[in-house]
Order: sequence, then structure tokens, then C-alpha cells
Amino acid sequence: MLNHTQAALNAFQPYSYRGDPAVPEFDDSRSLFIFDHHCVLCSGGVGFIMKRDKRGAIAFTSAQKTLGAALCRHYGIDWDESFLFLHKGRPYIKFDGYFAVARAMGGLWRIPTVFRIVPRALLDRVYDLVARNRYKWFGQTQEACAVLTPDQRARLM
Repeated sequence: MLNHTQAALNAFQPYSYRGDPAVPEFDDSRSLFIFDHHCVLCSGGVGFIMKRDKRGAIAFTSAQKTLGAALCRHYGIDWDESFLFLHKGRPYIKFDGYFAVARAMGGLWRIPTVFRIVPRALLDRVYDLVARNRYKWFGQTQEACAVLTPDQRARLM
């Protein structure tokens, strides 16, 4: 898989995946967070967002499931290097993805978007460092989404 930058992803038209026969139809009325379900850090982040997303504005699926894998292929994302966040039909990765999650959650969660003043290249370098070392630093599990509660697992698409 290719590893696109956020700038390259910005060239995609909103909801471009709807015209891709390889992407299964899904309810895209909510934002969608696609993550590595074997990564303890990633699953922990999903649990954190689920717990605080009181409005249920964000849906979740893993990159290892059919929908998540198809969307990663559509956008040329190597899910082993970044999560993928779809918001209003547009793809976001790395720190731009975190900022889009904050906007989707709304309220006080938008405050961290002030860090957009930090150059993307620096933020992406930090993100890449953590992504490369996430299994070593935080662990990996063979059981999908092992750190999620049963209620949280039930929210996955």
C-alpha cells in the first residue's frame, strides 16, 4: 500500500469511496474512525474516544475488517503507519486526523486544535516515531480490540 500525506489525501473528492465498487456500502452519516485492532495504543485511543463521544458522532471499525481494509486501499493508506478518519466524506490521517476527531466531537474537545500552529512536518515526525514503535512501547494483542469493554466492542461496525 502507498503511504499518502494529508496533502495528497486532500485531492480526493468528498465521499469518493461511494463510487468505488470495492468499498462496501455503509452508513456514512457519522464520521468513521478506522484503526489497527491489534494495537493496544490504538484500541485504547478508540476506547478513550468512545467514552467521551457522548453524542455518538463517531463510528468505528478496524483496518483488519472488510470495510476498514477497503477504505484504506481506496485512499492508499498503509494502516500499519496511520489510522484513517473519515469526516464529512473526507479522509484524514496522523495529527490532521486527531484534529478532525476533536472537531467531530465538538465542545471543549476542539481546544486541542490550537496545536495546528505547530508545523505539520514536525507533528507528522512525532506521529511516525510513535507509530513505528507502538507495539514495542505499548504492546500488541492477538485478540481483536482486547482493551475495549464488551459494550465498546458492540459499537464497532
